[in-house]
Amino acid sequence: MARRSRQIVRLPSASAIEDAWQRQAMSVAIVKARAVVSGGAVPPMTPIGRLSDIEWGWIVASVLFGWIGERAAQATSNGFDTEKTICSTGIDPNPWDAGAIGTVLPELANAPIDWTVPLVELSRDEMITFLGAAYTLINKAMQARELGGNVITRKSPDGTAGAWDDPIPF
Repeated sequence: MARRSRQIVRLPSASAIEDAWQRQAMSVAIVKARAVVSGGAVPPMTPIGRLSDIEWGWIVASVLFGWIGERAAQATSNGFDTEKTICSTGIDPNPWDAGAIGTVLPELANAPIDWTVPLVELSRDEMITFLGAAYTLINKAMQARELGGNVITRKSPDGTAGAWDDPIPF
């Protein structure tokens, strides 16, 4: 009599699933970028060194929008919070956090610290003061990021509408 072996069925780990989703999102982003450089906003076969800032902008925007669109679709189809899924990049440090932290650096420079002294030479109390100030500012920035983004304005750096209203060429 033939003996049957048991097959063990293993479910993929959460990180393996997330990796697959990230790869799929990146694949979509690449497809979108290729659409731009194959006759969309950028003439086909244009050497990279000859791309204008606007053409680079179209490429970057297509990558971002493709990636974000795919992550939103993944979140929706899996019943996850879309915004949290989009913010989850798998990159360390998380760009979502790094952006918020970067906004506090000018204010952190006003912390009561002697900036002429290397950090390793600060006393324990001075380091606690510095880290406390950083923590307070970062916490404030994180809260502003989470709660304050309900208004989007479309102004160019010079304060006019201008090139920001260009139609999408593809």
